[in-house]
Amino acid sequence: VVFQFSQLVSSDLKVLGRSSYTLCSDGQLLIRQVLHPETSKKNFLLSDCFYSFYDLRKEFHTCYPSSAAVKDQTIKTMAEYLGLGTDEAEEDFGVWQVKTMVAIIFSMLSEGCNHVFTEPETVKYKYETGPCSKSETVDSETVIRARGLPWQSSDQDIARFFKGLNIAKGGVALCLNSQGRRNGEALVRFVNSEQRDLALERHKHHMGSRYIEVYKATGEEFLKIAGGTSNEVAQFLSKENQVIIRMRGLPFTATQEDVLGFLGPECPVTGGKEGLLFVKYPDGRPTGDAFVLFSCEEYAQNALKKHKEILGKRYIELFRSTAAEVQQVVLNRYMSTPLIPTLPSPIIPVIPPPYTIATGSIRDCVRLRGLPYTAGIDDILEFMGDATGDIKPHGVHMVLNQQGRPSGDAFIQMKSADKAFMVAQKCHKKMMKDRYVEVFQCSGEEMNFVLMGGTLNRSGLSPPPCKLPCLSPPAYAAFQTAAVIPAEAAALYQPQALLPTTRTPQASAAAPPTVTYYPAQAAQLYMNYTAYYPSPPVSPTTVGYIAAPPGAVAAAATATHTPILPQPGALVRMQGLPYNTGMKEILSFFQGYQYAPDDYNGLIQLSDQARSVLQAPKEWVCL
Repeated sequence: VVFQFSQLVSSDLKVLGRSSYTLCSDGQLLIRQVLHPETSKKNFLLSDCFYSFYDLRKEFHTCYPSSAAVKDQTIKTMAEYLGLGTDEAEEDFGVWQVKTMVAIIFSMLSEGCNHVFTEPETVKYKYETGPCSKSETVDSETVIRARGLPWQSSDQDIARFFKGLNIAKGGVALCLNSQGRRNGEALVRFVNSEQRDLALERHKHHMGSRYIEVYKATGEEFLKIAGGTSNEVAQFLSKENQVIIRMRGLPFTATQEDVLGFLGPECPVTGGKEGLLFVKYPDGRPTGDAFVLFSCEEYAQNALKKHKEILGKRYIELFRSTAAEVQQVVLNRYMSTPLIPTLPSPIIPVIPPPYTIATGSIRDCVRLRGLPYTAGIDDILEFMGDATGDIKPHGVHMVLNQQGRPSGDAFIQMKSADKAFMVAQKCHKKMMKDRYVEVFQCSGEEMNFVLMGGTLNRSGLSPPPCKLPCLSPPAYAAFQTAAVIPAEAAALYQPQALLPTTRTPQASAAAPPTVTYYPAQAAQLYMNYTAYYPSPPVSPTTVGYIAAPPGAVAAAATATHTPILPQPGALVRMQGLPYNTGMKEILSFFQGYQYAPDDYNGLIQLSDQARSVLQAPKEWVCL
């Protein structure tokens, strides 16, 4: 139909001795939100007339400033403002609208108004890549966050999703996770707020088989992802309108000549060696990643055909990339922190927390499942009704997923098993914000099973798909402090996430009681569990922790005779061990060196769960 329309208009113009024309539309929705997105999905190219057009509503408001606002204009209101009659009895769809638009345009061109159509609305033909500086000012009214993107989607795919809307130059920033991989989110910057508002209307439109969520974002968030100041990156990205390909898995000894030879003559790199950018750790070691520039889509497609081909003894992965991703990766957004960070100094609590998550078999807890993702602590307390008075202090724990968002689950510690039973009977399948919530009675032990991936319902408990008794991060035995922190100082520290107490091996009855603390790094590691391991519950009322001064650490250690964590540098990590390596072979390997005296427990084998996070082969950590 679009093709027939173009042919019809061209033939009519030829009769009049004309060759060019410009469309005038009733608003922008039909062209920007219908024609461009639909033809893009169907791989159909629109003619040039659909990339430059006049918006009659805007032009009318410019000609008649006292008329209604642009967003409130319709053909009927514009005709009534001019006193024009409208005949809505036309049988053919749209005929009366077109006739009325013609009458409005003639009125605007009449001698009384002499309106001149000078500034047409434009639609960009293609998305332009480019760097973004941290010094730029980005209007928060022009930025959106797109969530749920396929992991392999590129900036061009995102621009195609928003086809018909004008994205600012270099305005697509793909978000990366802590391992430098795309997390399915992107920040997109548009040329003005009007384009941003149109983009928000594409919330839950589809990209392939996936629906994409579109939300408002801020300019600060965009600069945090896309902004950069590296001279090396700026020089690499100075060549505009280039296609960027990311290479991953390169041998650490790979040189520029090796990469150019791998790509071959069928996909020449722009500028030769200048079109290559190797990514390195802060200490200068190669990461195995590189970015490559190509001058056209054809060369980039030829390069992508080499995905998973061999260079040396390694297969190389190739993906489309963006200028923002180059800045994120090269500026060490995720690589500045080592995979296993140096253990921090021991920490002490400001005030010892009076309540912890029990691990016994007493069924004095309840689990809420199916909560709305927007539900908060207040919503849960309202949902519990009169039973709120039977909740233990600090006893409401929201469970977060691996992205740190609400998972729809919560655990509540009640004052007794009877109270938990009554709540489960009374509130099961009760409604909360248009959703019914399931309520199950459980124990602290069952709660830990669920946090490890088991299932709990009215049919009973199904164990998690793992053999280990607990998935909590490693416990750090610390001392009990006799120092009292002033309330004024304690008020300066924000509450942190409450983590469940880990189970410890059988301890000696004579051993002094110890407190288990989790540094921020350990909490982050636990939050990064993938597959079927949920995140730990979080209490909004738990007590924060602060780092202990070195003097206090030494004094407390002497007083309690409790082992203190090794100082930074006392740990070594062994990587690349044979899978049948045992303790004997490792001790033989370190023969002649002094390790933790009389304590072979200094050898810590990393579990399967930890390996899934670290993405490394079988490893040991030695103290």
